[in-house]
Amino acid sequence: MKGSFWLAWRQQRTAVAVGVAVLLAATALAMYSRSGMLDDLGSGLFDRCEPGPLYCTGPDGRILFLDIDPLRYLGALNIALPVLIGVFWGAPLLGRDRELGTHRTVLAQGVGRGQWFASRYALAAVSAIALSGATAWLFAWWRQPAEDRSYGLFWYETSALSGSGPRVVAAALFGLATGTLLGLLCRRVLAAMGWTLLVTGVVTLAVEWLHKARVLVAPRSYTSAGIAPKPEMGDKWSTGHYGLITADGHRADVVACPFPSGAELRQCMAQHHFVARFYEANPAGDYWVFQWTDTALFGGLALALTLATVLLLRRRV
Repeated sequence: MKGSFWLAWRQQRTAVAVGVAVLLAATALAMYSRSGMLDDLGSGLFDRCEPGPLYCTGPDGRILFLDIDPLRYLGALNIALPVLIGVFWGAPLLGRDRELGTHRTVLAQGVGRGQWFASRYALAAVSAIALSGATAWLFAWWRQPAEDRSYGLFWYETSALSGSGPRVVAAALFGLATGTLLGLLCRRVLAAMGWTLLVTGVVTLAVEWLHKARVLVAPRSYTSAGIAPKPEMGDKWSTGHYGLITADGHRADVVACPFPSGAELRQCMAQHHFVARFYEANPAGDYWVFQWTDTALFGGLALALTLATVLLLRRRV
Protein backbone atom coordinates (compact mmCIF):
# COMPACT_ATOMS: atom_id res chain seq x y z
CA MET A 1 0.00 0.00 0.00
CA LYS A 2 2.97 2.26 0.57
CA GLY A 3 3.73 2.34 -3.15
CA SER A 4 0.18 3.30 -4.17
CA PHE A 5 0.04 6.02 -1.53
CA TRP A 6 3.35 7.38 -2.78
CA LEU A 7 1.96 7.51 -6.30
CA ALA A 8 -1.23 9.16 -5.05
CA TRP A 9 0.86 11.79 -3.29
CA ARG A 10 2.92 12.42 -6.43
CA GLN A 11 -0.25 13.01 -8.42
CA GLN A 12 -2.00 15.19 -5.84
CA ARG A 13 0.84 17.18 -4.29
CA THR A 14 0.14 20.20 -6.50
CA ALA A 15 -3.49 20.29 -5.36
CA VAL A 16 -2.40 19.89 -1.74
CA ALA A 17 0.12 22.72 -2.14
CA VAL A 18 -2.55 25.01 -3.62
CA GLY A 19 -4.87 24.20 -0.71
CA VAL A 20 -2.15 24.99 1.83
CA ALA A 21 -1.36 28.26 0.05
CA VAL A 22 -5.02 29.29 0.09
CA LEU A 23 -5.28 28.45 3.79
CA LEU A 24 -2.14 30.41 4.65
CA ALA A 25 -3.36 33.44 2.69
CA ALA A 26 -6.78 33.29 4.37
CA THR A 27 -5.15 32.96 7.79
CA ALA A 28 -2.91 35.98 7.22
CA LEU A 29 -5.89 38.05 6.03
CA ALA A 30 -8.01 36.91 8.98
CA MET A 31 -5.34 37.78 11.55
CA TYR A 32 -4.79 41.22 10.03
CA SER A 33 -8.48 42.06 9.59
CA ARG A 34 -9.56 40.69 12.98
CA SER A 35 -6.86 42.74 14.67
CA GLY A 36 -8.26 45.84 12.98
CA MET A 37 -11.79 44.91 14.12
CA LEU A 38 -10.62 44.57 17.72
CA ASP A 39 -8.85 47.93 17.52
CA ASP A 40 -12.04 49.59 16.22
CA LEU A 41 -14.14 47.98 18.95
CA GLY A 42 -11.58 48.97 21.58
CA SER A 43 -11.67 52.60 20.48
CA GLY A 44 -14.98 53.13 22.29
CA LEU A 45 -16.78 54.26 19.16
CA PHE A 46 -19.07 51.22 19.26
CA ASP A 47 -19.70 51.24 23.03
CA ARG A 48 -23.03 53.01 22.56
CA CYS A 49 -24.32 50.28 20.22
CA GLU A 50 -26.88 47.91 21.67
CA PRO A 51 -26.73 44.24 20.65
CA GLY A 52 -29.28 43.25 18.05
CA PRO A 53 -30.41 44.39 14.62
CA LEU A 54 -31.00 48.11 15.31
CA TYR A 55 -28.49 50.31 13.56
CA CYS A 56 -26.09 52.33 15.68
CA THR A 57 -24.97 55.80 14.71
CA GLY A 58 -21.81 57.65 15.63
CA PRO A 59 -21.48 61.21 16.97
CA ASP A 60 -21.68 62.55 13.43
CA GLY A 61 -24.94 60.73 12.74
CA ARG A 62 -23.49 58.18 10.35
CA ILE A 63 -24.36 54.50 10.73
CA LEU A 64 -21.47 52.55 12.21
CA PHE A 65 -20.17 49.38 10.56
CA LEU A 66 -17.06 47.29 10.94
CA ASP A 67 -15.11 46.37 7.83
CA ILE A 68 -16.41 42.81 7.39
CA ASP A 69 -16.27 42.55 3.59
CA PRO A 70 -13.10 40.39 3.71
CA LEU A 71 -14.90 38.12 6.19
CA ARG A 72 -17.78 37.74 3.74
CA TYR A 73 -15.27 36.82 1.03
CA LEU A 74 -13.98 33.96 3.19
CA GLY A 75 -17.56 32.81 3.74
CA ALA A 76 -18.14 32.89 -0.03
CA LEU A 77 -14.97 30.82 -0.53
CA ASN A 78 -16.24 28.24 1.97
CA ILE A 79 -19.57 28.04 0.14
CA ALA A 80 -17.74 27.55 -3.17
CA LEU A 81 -15.40 24.85 -1.80
CA PRO A 82 -17.52 21.85 -2.93
CA VAL A 83 -17.55 23.22 -6.46
CA LEU A 84 -13.81 23.98 -6.51
CA ILE A 85 -12.78 20.71 -4.89
CA GLY A 86 -15.11 18.71 -7.11
CA VAL A 87 -13.98 20.33 -10.36
CA PHE A 88 -10.23 20.64 -9.82
CA TRP A 89 -9.56 17.75 -7.45
CA GLY A 90 -12.35 15.18 -7.69
CA ALA A 91 -12.84 15.05 -11.48
CA PRO A 92 -9.15 14.37 -12.32
CA LEU A 93 -8.70 11.99 -9.36
CA LEU A 94 -9.58 8.86 -11.34
CA GLY A 95 -10.47 10.52 -14.63
CA ARG A 96 -6.93 11.57 -15.53
CA ASP A 97 -5.58 8.03 -15.27
CA ARG A 98 -8.54 6.65 -17.23
CA GLU A 99 -8.18 9.24 -19.98
CA LEU A 100 -4.44 8.63 -20.39
CA GLY A 101 -4.68 4.89 -19.77
CA THR A 102 -1.99 4.99 -17.07
CA HIS A 103 -4.24 3.08 -14.67
CA ARG A 104 -3.60 -0.08 -16.70
CA THR A 105 0.10 0.18 -15.94
CA VAL A 106 -0.60 0.55 -12.23
CA LEU A 107 -3.07 -2.35 -12.16
CA ALA A 108 -0.65 -4.55 -14.13
CA GLN A 109 1.89 -4.22 -11.30
CA GLY A 110 -0.29 -6.12 -8.84
CA VAL A 111 -2.25 -3.15 -7.44
CA GLY A 112 -5.95 -3.98 -7.14
CA ARG A 113 -8.74 -1.69 -8.23
CA GLY A 114 -9.81 -1.13 -4.63
CA GLN A 115 -6.27 -0.26 -3.55
CA TRP A 116 -5.82 2.06 -6.54
CA PHE A 117 -9.04 3.89 -5.65
CA ALA A 118 -8.60 3.88 -1.86
CA SER A 119 -5.10 5.39 -1.89
CA ARG A 120 -6.15 8.30 -4.09
CA TYR A 121 -9.51 8.92 -2.51
CA ALA A 122 -8.25 8.67 1.09
CA LEU A 123 -5.55 11.29 0.51
CA ALA A 124 -7.99 13.60 -1.27
CA ALA A 125 -10.68 13.16 1.40
CA VAL A 126 -8.29 13.80 4.31
CA SER A 127 -6.96 16.89 2.55
CA ALA A 128 -10.48 18.17 1.82
CA ILE A 129 -11.51 17.64 5.45
CA ALA A 130 -8.42 19.43 6.74
CA LEU A 131 -8.78 22.39 4.36
CA SER A 132 -12.55 22.87 4.81
CA GLY A 133 -12.41 22.33 8.56
CA ALA A 134 -9.62 24.88 8.93
CA THR A 135 -11.34 27.55 6.83
CA ALA A 136 -14.66 26.98 8.62
CA TRP A 137 -12.97 27.39 12.02
CA LEU A 138 -11.08 30.43 10.73
CA PHE A 139 -14.35 32.07 9.68
CA ALA A 140 -15.94 31.47 13.09
CA TRP A 141 -12.88 32.85 14.92
CA TRP A 142 -12.71 35.90 12.67
CA ARG A 143 -16.43 36.63 13.03
CA GLN A 144 -16.63 36.24 16.82
CA PRO A 145 -15.97 39.92 17.79
CA ALA A 146 -18.81 41.10 15.52
CA GLU A 147 -21.16 38.17 16.01
CA ASP A 148 -24.88 39.05 15.69
CA ARG A 149 -24.38 42.80 15.97
CA SER A 150 -25.77 45.55 13.79
CA TYR A 151 -22.25 46.62 12.90
CA GLY A 152 -21.11 43.05 12.25
CA LEU A 153 -22.48 39.84 10.77
CA PHE A 154 -25.64 38.00 11.83
CA TRP A 155 -25.80 34.21 11.98
CA TYR A 156 -28.43 33.96 9.25
CA GLU A 157 -26.54 35.89 6.59
CA THR A 158 -25.54 33.56 3.77
CA SER A 159 -21.81 33.91 4.30
CA ALA A 160 -22.20 33.00 7.99
CA LEU A 161 -24.89 30.33 7.78
CA SER A 162 -23.41 28.45 4.83
CA GLY A 163 -19.77 29.51 5.17
CA SER A 164 -19.08 28.14 8.64
CA GLY A 165 -19.64 25.09 10.81
CA PRO A 166 -19.53 21.35 10.06
CA ARG A 167 -21.65 21.73 6.94
CA VAL A 168 -18.61 23.21 5.16
CA VAL A 169 -16.70 19.95 5.72
CA ALA A 170 -19.62 17.77 4.61
CA ALA A 171 -20.14 19.94 1.52
CA ALA A 172 -16.44 19.65 0.61
CA LEU A 173 -16.69 15.84 0.78
CA PHE A 174 -19.83 15.98 -1.36
CA GLY A 175 -17.94 17.97 -4.00
CA LEU A 176 -15.04 15.51 -3.95
CA ALA A 177 -17.36 12.49 -4.22
CA THR A 178 -19.30 14.08 -7.08
CA GLY A 179 -16.17 14.88 -9.07
CA THR A 180 -14.67 11.44 -8.45
CA LEU A 181 -17.77 9.61 -9.66
CA LEU A 182 -18.15 11.79 -12.75
CA GLY A 183 -14.44 11.41 -13.49
CA LEU A 184 -14.99 7.65 -13.50
CA LEU A 185 -18.08 7.86 -15.70
CA CYS A 186 -16.85 10.35 -18.30
CA ARG A 187 -14.29 9.50 -20.97
CA ARG A 188 -12.61 12.90 -20.78
CA VAL A 189 -11.50 14.86 -17.71
CA LEU A 190 -12.67 18.14 -19.22
CA ALA A 191 -16.17 16.73 -19.65
CA ALA A 192 -16.11 15.42 -16.06
CA MET A 193 -15.09 18.86 -14.81
CA GLY A 194 -17.96 20.49 -16.70
CA TRP A 195 -20.54 18.05 -15.33
CA THR A 196 -19.11 18.39 -11.84
CA LEU A 197 -19.38 22.17 -12.06
CA LEU A 198 -23.02 21.84 -13.10
CA VAL A 199 -24.03 19.26 -10.47
CA THR A 200 -22.24 20.80 -7.48
CA GLY A 201 -23.32 24.30 -8.47
CA VAL A 202 -26.98 23.32 -8.79
CA VAL A 203 -26.98 21.43 -5.47
CA THR A 204 -25.26 24.33 -3.68
CA LEU A 205 -27.80 26.82 -5.02
CA ALA A 206 -30.67 24.46 -4.20
CA VAL A 207 -29.56 24.22 -0.57
CA GLU A 208 -29.39 28.00 -0.36
CA TRP A 209 -32.95 28.17 -1.70
CA LEU A 210 -34.05 25.65 0.94
CA HIS A 211 -32.59 27.98 3.59
CA LYS A 212 -34.43 31.01 2.29
CA ALA A 213 -37.72 29.11 1.91
CA ARG A 214 -37.31 27.50 5.39
CA VAL A 215 -38.16 24.10 3.91
CA LEU A 216 -35.86 22.00 6.09
CA VAL A 217 -35.99 24.13 9.26
CA ALA A 218 -39.43 25.57 9.92
CA PRO A 219 -39.72 29.02 11.53
CA ARG A 220 -41.49 29.64 14.82
CA SER A 221 -44.49 31.87 15.37
CA TYR A 222 -44.31 34.66 17.95
CA THR A 223 -47.57 36.28 19.10
CA SER A 224 -48.69 39.13 21.31
CA ALA A 225 -52.23 39.73 22.62
CA GLY A 226 -54.10 42.79 21.41
CA ILE A 227 -51.84 45.74 20.70
CA ALA A 228 -49.27 44.68 23.29
CA PRO A 229 -45.71 45.10 22.00
CA LYS A 230 -44.62 42.15 19.91
CA PRO A 231 -41.69 40.05 21.17
CA GLU A 232 -38.43 41.72 20.14
CA MET A 233 -36.91 40.46 16.93
CA GLY A 234 -33.37 40.62 18.34
CA ASP A 235 -31.14 38.19 16.49
CA LYS A 236 -34.00 36.15 15.04
CA TRP A 237 -34.17 35.54 11.28
CA SER A 238 -37.50 36.92 10.12
CA THR A 239 -39.43 35.29 7.30
CA GLY A 240 -41.08 38.61 6.49
CA HIS A 241 -44.45 37.01 7.28
CA TYR A 242 -46.35 38.89 9.99
CA GLY A 243 -49.89 40.02 10.60
CA LEU A 244 -52.94 39.58 12.82
CA ILE A 245 -54.95 36.70 14.33
CA THR A 246 -58.69 36.36 14.97
CA ALA A 247 -60.20 34.57 17.98
CA ASP A 248 -60.75 31.41 15.91
CA GLY A 249 -57.09 31.33 14.84
CA HIS A 250 -57.47 32.76 11.34
CA ARG A 251 -54.42 34.75 10.23
CA ALA A 252 -54.49 37.83 8.06
CA ASP A 253 -51.73 39.87 6.47
CA VAL A 254 -50.61 43.03 8.25
CA VAL A 255 -52.12 45.18 5.46
CA ALA A 256 -55.52 44.50 7.07
CA CYS A 257 -54.49 46.91 9.85
CA PRO A 258 -51.34 48.70 8.72
CA PHE A 259 -50.83 50.67 11.94
CA PRO A 260 -47.81 50.08 14.21
CA SER A 261 -49.64 50.86 17.46
CA GLY A 262 -52.02 53.27 19.20
CA ALA A 263 -55.72 54.00 18.94
CA GLU A 264 -55.88 53.44 15.17
CA LEU A 265 -54.53 49.92 15.53
CA ARG A 266 -56.88 49.13 18.44
CA GLN A 267 -59.90 50.40 16.50
CA CYS A 268 -58.95 48.47 13.35
CA MET A 269 -58.37 45.24 15.25
CA ALA A 270 -61.75 45.56 17.02
CA GLN A 271 -63.49 46.28 13.72
CA HIS A 272 -62.05 43.14 12.08
CA HIS A 273 -62.22 41.01 15.25
CA PHE A 274 -58.46 40.56 15.56
CA VAL A 275 -57.28 39.57 19.03
CA ALA A 276 -53.51 39.27 18.59
CA ARG A 277 -50.55 39.97 16.33
CA PHE A 278 -47.84 37.60 15.16
CA TYR A 279 -44.64 37.25 13.20
CA GLU A 280 -42.62 34.23 12.06
CA ALA A 281 -38.87 33.88 12.52
CA ASN A 282 -36.08 31.45 13.30
CA PRO A 283 -34.32 32.07 16.63
CA ALA A 284 -30.53 32.19 16.81
CA GLY A 285 -30.46 28.65 18.22
CA ASP A 286 -31.66 27.38 14.84
CA TYR A 287 -28.18 28.08 13.48
CA TRP A 288 -27.16 24.62 14.68
CA VAL A 289 -30.35 23.05 13.37
CA PHE A 290 -29.49 24.41 9.92
CA GLN A 291 -25.90 23.25 10.36
CA TRP A 292 -26.66 19.66 11.28
CA THR A 293 -29.43 19.39 8.70
CA ASP A 294 -27.05 20.52 5.95
CA THR A 295 -24.31 18.27 7.32
CA ALA A 296 -26.61 15.25 7.18
CA LEU A 297 -27.75 16.16 3.66
CA PHE A 298 -24.27 16.72 2.19
CA GLY A 299 -22.75 13.87 4.17
CA GLY A 300 -25.44 11.46 3.01
CA LEU A 301 -24.92 12.49 -0.61
CA ALA A 302 -21.14 12.12 -0.27
CA LEU A 303 -21.52 8.63 1.19
CA ALA A 304 -23.98 7.54 -1.49
CA LEU A 305 -21.78 8.86 -4.31
CA THR A 306 -18.69 7.20 -2.85
CA LEU A 307 -20.48 3.86 -2.62
CA ALA A 308 -21.66 4.27 -6.22
CA THR A 309 -18.06 4.87 -7.30
CA VAL A 310 -16.87 1.73 -5.51
CA LEU A 311 -19.60 -0.37 -7.11
CA LEU A 312 -18.80 0.96 -10.59
CA LEU A 313 -15.04 0.47 -10.36
CA ARG A 314 -15.13 -3.08 -11.79
CA ARG A 315 -17.22 -2.02 -14.77
CA ARG A 316 -15.43 1.22 -15.59
CA VAL A 317 -11.77 0.34 -14.90
